[in-house]
Amino acid sequence: MPHELRLRGVGRRYGLRGPWVLRGVDLTVAPGTLVRVEGSNGSGKSTLLRLIAGIDAPSAGRVTGRPRRTAYVPERFPAALPFTAAGYLTHLGTVHGLSRGAAARATAAWLERFGAAAYAGTPLARLSKGSSQKVAVAQALLAGPELLVLDEAWTGLDAAARAELDRAVAERTAAGGAVVFVDHDPRRLAGVADVTYAVRDGGLDRRHPGGTAPAAGPCVVVEAHAAPGAVPPAEAHRWAGSAAETAPGVHRFTVPASHSDVLLRALLTARPPWHVARVTPAAESPEAPPPPEPQSPPEPRPACEPEPGAPSGPGGRR
Repeated sequence: MPHELRLRGVGRRYGLRGPWVLRGVDLTVAPGTLVRVEGSNGSGKSTLLRLIAGIDAPSAGRVTGRPRRTAYVPERFPAALPFTAAGYLTHLGTVHGLSRGAAARATAAWLERFGAAAYAGTPLARLSKGSSQKVAVAQALLAGPELLVLDEAWTGLDAAARAELDRAVAERTAAGGAVVFVDHDPRRLAGVADVTYAVRDGGLDRRHPGGTAPAAGPCVVVEAHAAPGAVPPAEAHRWAGSAAETAPGVHRFTVPASHSDVLLRALLTARPPWHVARVTPAAESPEAPPPPEPQSPPEPRPACEPEPGAPSGPGGRR
């Protein structure tokens, strides 16, 4: 996503004389950012996401800078289509510009990641709501979108698939893509969004940091080595619950298990690359020295729980 997506003075209403659902909305979405949108039921959140994704056209104002590879997961997926799950995804992959072979390989990979490989040959109309939602999410990720728009995309997914979608979001932003999402669970990606907006009275208000409690979940501790004084990559700080330099050139990162792949990739692809010494469940790791007290309240970071069944002990910041 080389350019910013911009909404300027955007409004939307249905019908020439219908009431304005949104009016005077200004929004900028930069490459590599994660944007959360909140609001009460009926406030216009889905309307805003459809405008961002290009599904709807604004009734007023302008939208510029939308990347060519934009993908959208709607709140309700139209499952009654004359395709099997794999056939539908392969077809959409070719629509997104992939060769048929590449689309078939991406289809198999994403169905496997979301635990739906067994349903590849099942007609969409016969899939359960949860399996349909996995297909809906997979179609948006097939071609590595530069802008990913998620409208309650986690709804209907099982716990493993929700964690996989969290991981996919982290991968998209780490690759320089932008993600805009709505979710009814305030813990979803809590403390990770670069900015949060609230849709209210037809307008868009930017929220101040610190309003949402971070989500809890299993964590791992990554110990990585670099030259003394080396600065960790930005993605490492973004997804880590805590980070500390325990000795010259020795860094410890506590990160939600669902985001550990993104942290490792950021460390290993840095220039120069970092050496990953070990990765252990948070409950089994010795305690790292606490970081200095900040001068002002920080943005909430992802919190962690020990792995289920692990012995109690010191871990990441709670």
